[in-house]
Amino acid sequence: MTDTYAVFGNPINHSKSPYIHRHFAEQTGEPIAYTKQQVPEGEFEPAAETFFAQGGKGLNVTVPFKLDAYRYAARLTPRARRAGAVNTLALEPDGTVLGDNTDGIGMVNDMHNLGWELAGKRVLILGAGGAVRGILPPLMEQKPASLTIANRTLHKAEQLAKGFADLGAITPAGFESLEGQQFDLVINGTSASLGGDLPPLPESLLAPGACCYDLMYGAEPTVFLQWAEAHGAEKRADGLGMLVGQAAESFYLWRQIRPEVIPVITELRRKLSAKKGA
Repeated sequence: MTDTYAVFGNPINHSKSPYIHRHFAEQTGEPIAYTKQQVPEGEFEPAAETFFAQGGKGLNVTVPFKLDAYRYAARLTPRARRAGAVNTLALEPDGTVLGDNTDGIGMVNDMHNLGWELAGKRVLILGAGGAVRGILPPLMEQKPASLTIANRTLHKAEQLAKGFADLGAITPAGFESLEGQQFDLVINGTSASLGGDLPPLPESLLAPGACCYDLMYGAEPTVFLQWAEAHGAEKRADGLGMLVGQAAESFYLWRQIRPEVIPVITELRRKLSAKKGA
């Protein structure tokens, strides 16, 4: 019997989730069908109700519905509760719907696949929005030496630092106060680089051997990754591996089987490059 899954979003045409999960299904032999559905804003709950009532087993949730999914879930995993947002819904055997957030663990697993060491590193996160909330708990579990959140609006960084203080010391900062500091890992959690914008970063921000990671991805390096290369970052990566990693974690939640991510990342990267060259 084939189980049905889907991704809800608005817009949704660009979503690579059906492609990713089709690969996972072929790879693991799991009998699943996976579609994408554009949901009108304000109608997430009835759409989810209909999906599960018609036999759906699980949903991925993307912009702008992660808060709606958080409210919809009957039960939340600890990491979803901490993130305050849900990107994965799973129908439980008792008929209740569990909400999870797999974004952060998707990013951390991608960094491990890249061979990046996180323990004992000085970490800087740029931005203090919802995406950053999702990555903070798994990141803090890696025991970095320090973690700083820099944001244009200092108050938002301070709120995040306070809200996650029980996980360890998090330092809020404005961009101007980064002058004179150096970091081993810099993560861009803003979407600004997709629009060609970049926070004002000091020239000497990167420590020797530093790694730079952008949660966004594209056919071309983002503006942030271009800045990283120009300023001597030893290793750079965009968020394509995180996208596949969070999907793999969703697949595991649904099917209790962990698919291989590297072949899917490689194929998606090839398709992005082909589109760029077309």
